[in-house]
Amino acid sequence: MSTTETNVVHQDDAETGAWRRLLAPYRRASAWRATGQLLNTALPFALLWFLMVRSLSYSYWLTLLLAIPAAGLLTRLFVLQHDCGHGAFFPSRRANNVVGAVLGTVTLMPYAYWRRTHSMHHADSGNLDHRGVGDVFTLTVREYLALPVWRRMLYRLYRSPLVLFGLGPIYQFVLKHRLPLDTPRSWKREWASVWWSNLAITAYVTVLAVAVGWKAFLLVHGPIVLLAGSAGVWLFYVQHQFEETYWEHDPEWKFFRAGAHGSSFYDLPRVIHWLTGNIGYHHIHHLASQIPNYRLRECFRDTPSMQRVTRFTFLQSLRCARLKLWDEERQGMVGFRELRAPQLEGGVLTPGRRAATL
Repeated sequence: MSTTETNVVHQDDAETGAWRRLLAPYRRASAWRATGQLLNTALPFALLWFLMVRSLSYSYWLTLLLAIPAAGLLTRLFVLQHDCGHGAFFPSRRANNVVGAVLGTVTLMPYAYWRRTHSMHHADSGNLDHRGVGDVFTLTVREYLALPVWRRMLYRLYRSPLVLFGLGPIYQFVLKHRLPLDTPRSWKREWASVWWSNLAITAYVTVLAVAVGWKAFLLVHGPIVLLAGSAGVWLFYVQHQFEETYWEHDPEWKFFRAGAHGSSFYDLPRVIHWLTGNIGYHHIHHLASQIPNYRLRECFRDTPSMQRVTRFTFLQSLRCARLKLWDEERQGMVGFRELRAPQLEGGVLTPGRRAATL
C-alpha cells in the first residue's frame, strides 16, 4: 500500500471513530419509553379502526377522512418495527424480536425477512457496486444510455410517481412480501418468517372480516394500507434520492460518508415527525442505526454537526420526485430531461449535446 493510500485509510478510520464516539451516548434504549410508544400508537390505531367501521353507516367520506390519521399511525407502527429490527427499540434483544414479529403481521412485512434485507440496505447504502436489495433501484446515466430502448422505457415506468408511490406500495406490501421469490433458499430463518407472517395475517384478517364483514374490512383497511404504504415509500425515497446525495464505487465508498451525505434531514412539522417515528432525522439513523427513534431528535438538537446536513421541507422535497438517475460526471442526481446525448469516441462514452428526446 502506498503512503497516500495509507494516509487515506488512517483518515477514514479516524473519521469513523469520531462519529462513533459522538453518537454513542444516544444509543441507550429504554423499555419504559418503548412500551409507552407502543401503547400511544397501537391503542389509537385500534380506536380509529373501530370508528372507521362505525362511520360506514353514516358516510364513506368520513371513513376516508379517518383513514388519514389511521395511516399515519400504521406508518408509526412500522417505524417501531423498524427500530426492533435494528435492535434499538428495547434493551432486550428478545423483546425486540418478539415485538418486531408481531408488528410485522400488522404492517404486512415479515420481520426476519425485512430485517435482513434492510440491514443490507444500511451496509451498502450509496454503494454503486451493491445496489438492488432493500433500496429504490437507481441507474447511472451511463448505464441508462447503454440500455436498449425497451429497457429504458421499463426503467422510466418503474421510476414514475404512479408506480413508485401508487402501484409500487401495493405490490410491495400486499403481494411481494407474501412470496418473495428473489430470496435465496439458503435464508431459512427469513423464509420461516415469511410463512409464519402469512399464517398470522391470514388468521387476524379472517377474524376481523368475520367480525365486521368482508366488505367493511376492505373498505376500512384498504385505504389505510394504501395511504401508509405510499407515505412509507415516499419517506424512504426522498431521504436518499436527492440531488446532492452520495453514490460511489468500491473501494472509494465509505460507510460514514454515505450516512452523512447520502441521507437527508427531512424538516417536517412536529406532529408529522411524531407520526413517522422521527425517521426524518435519517442522516443520524444511517450513521448510528442503534439510536432509538425516541432519541433521534435529542441527538439532532444537542449535536451541532448533525445539523449541518442536507435539509429540506415537505414543499422543497417535492422536487426530488423528478430525479431519476445518478450522473457520475456531475456527481448528482438528475432527471430524464437533463440527459445529454452520448457520443462514442474510441469506445469511450462522453457527453454530447442535450438530447431532444430520451
